[in-house]
Amino acid sequence: MKFNISALAMAAVLSAGATSTVTLAFAPSSSANHHHPSLAVSSFGRPAFVAQRQYPSDEFILHMVGGGKDEEASKNLNEYKKNISSKRITEASGKSDEKIDVAMKFGGSSIANADRVDHVTKLIKDQIAAGYRPRAVVCSAMGKTTNSLLAAGDFALEGRVNIDAIRTLHMAAIEQFGLPQHVSDEVTALLDECQDMLRGVSLLQELSPKSLDQLVSYGERCSVRIVAARLNQIGVPAQAVDSWDVGIVTDSNFGDAKLLPGYEKTVKDAFSSKIDPNVVAVVTGFIGKDGKGRITTLGRGGSDLSATAIGASCGLDEVQVWKDVDGILTADPRLVNNAIPVKALSYEEAAELAYFGAQVLHPIAMQPAMKCGIPVRVKNSYNPSSEGSVISEKHDDDRLVTAITCKRGVQLLDIHSTQMLGAYGFLSTVFGDLEKHKLSVDVLASSEVSVSLTFDKKQPQEDIDNAMRDLAPYATATLHKDRAILTLIADVDRSSEVLATVFRVFSAQDIKVEMMSQGASKVNISFVLRNDQIDDAILNLHYCFFEGRCIVEPYADGEEINGEGASASKKEESPPLVVERSK
Repeated sequence: MKFNISALAMAAVLSAGATSTVTLAFAPSSSANHHHPSLAVSSFGRPAFVAQRQYPSDEFILHMVGGGKDEEASKNLNEYKKNISSKRITEASGKSDEKIDVAMKFGGSSIANADRVDHVTKLIKDQIAAGYRPRAVVCSAMGKTTNSLLAAGDFALEGRVNIDAIRTLHMAAIEQFGLPQHVSDEVTALLDECQDMLRGVSLLQELSPKSLDQLVSYGERCSVRIVAARLNQIGVPAQAVDSWDVGIVTDSNFGDAKLLPGYEKTVKDAFSSKIDPNVVAVVTGFIGKDGKGRITTLGRGGSDLSATAIGASCGLDEVQVWKDVDGILTADPRLVNNAIPVKALSYEEAAELAYFGAQVLHPIAMQPAMKCGIPVRVKNSYNPSSEGSVISEKHDDDRLVTAITCKRGVQLLDIHSTQMLGAYGFLSTVFGDLEKHKLSVDVLASSEVSVSLTFDKKQPQEDIDNAMRDLAPYATATLHKDRAILTLIADVDRSSEVLATVFRVFSAQDIKVEMMSQGASKVNISFVLRNDQIDDAILNLHYCFFEGRCIVEPYADGEEINGEGASASKKEESPPLVVERSK
């Protein structure tokens, strides 16, 4: 390997002591091989030096292996090292290479198999070349491994122990990449341990929440070792890390654990002391450990929480969540073909979207980012050049509606009681009965003697029936099944404009609103409709608010809807657009 050393650098090196180290920076056009770290030994009589390539900074570290010692020369050397460290040179023009520190999160579909792992690792390398510095890459289990492990647990309770498909998926990736033997040994050991655990489940006929958390953890623990090994193989220094080794400590609520207060300092200290800033820490998402060292899981969406918790704790510039769409869309693309990305939205808007059914970050995952003001960018791993959607404290977009989402399969409960007229405590009595049966309410509308509320499909039917029996002595309760919540993430300060369009569309399509909720949140307006009408409602509203065409006239005074609506005269020339539900 050949490289040039300036006269100043050489003077400093030759006069340094026997144990000195000099950092030299080279332009990216240097002949250094970017794929294979190497050592070059150069001897200039006495002393001799070993030059080691450092990634990804385009630097060489020169280690002196012999020579005399001179105090003045040592002082000059230290000054030289200080200067070159404070401003590394990456181009001949003299630009400083300030990096954007990020945490990246990749879900199971992004690393579903060896080909996808290869794509993601090369994407990470490209992002580094573009000026990003991934302090952490948070990974879920590969593909459907978590579901496969849960199914394996069920089979073990029936006396059948088999993880052949899980083993094949991981070993195929190791073999396809030709990863080092130690990686194969580590993954094999984890899978053997998993199989031994399932044998114990089969013998004991018991699978507690604690055991389930231990069981599903093997997916993430295997995936990070494969991803880290592949990164190293393509020239990106990486280190597989179990989340508890970088401070992800939780309570003992197995299956839905919460991060312990003060985790931010623990995570920050762990990254400062254990992880080299220029080494990518590939961290297990979704899992942690409690204070007694027992493995816990953070619940569905826990990998997002792992990423935002690390990003916020370390004060990173950005958290990137990589998915298979170009950011957060104005509607579900499986229903609305012309759904478009939302460039920017607030934490509150993103949380409301997620809560009411959109495939965005889980609302709990937003909390660390909101607390520390760290922006979260949702990007497409299949289209990394797309800017994606940025979630931050506020945005400057002046729009009427941000997005449309829905939650299907809910039940609407209408409660009415004339006995409570003029009496206090009606709502507290109702919610006391709901609390007794651990029922969670999505949407609520109330008056003095009546209340309507919804339950999502996760609520056990038996608990709902028992709560209705408790309500019977003082109220009439009527349950309506097969309902859906349609939610508009909108500027509530302009709700009159929004509602004027919404109700005219609903009227034209004969869509009946059974309940409406607005007020508590400043960013959403929700409607309860029949399940069989929800698709028509979403399609027609998306046409009006985002596609510049609508089955009704624009806003009353002729003003364009959302800045894109067609004019009244144009609507007179065109017949109404009739939208049918997609099959």
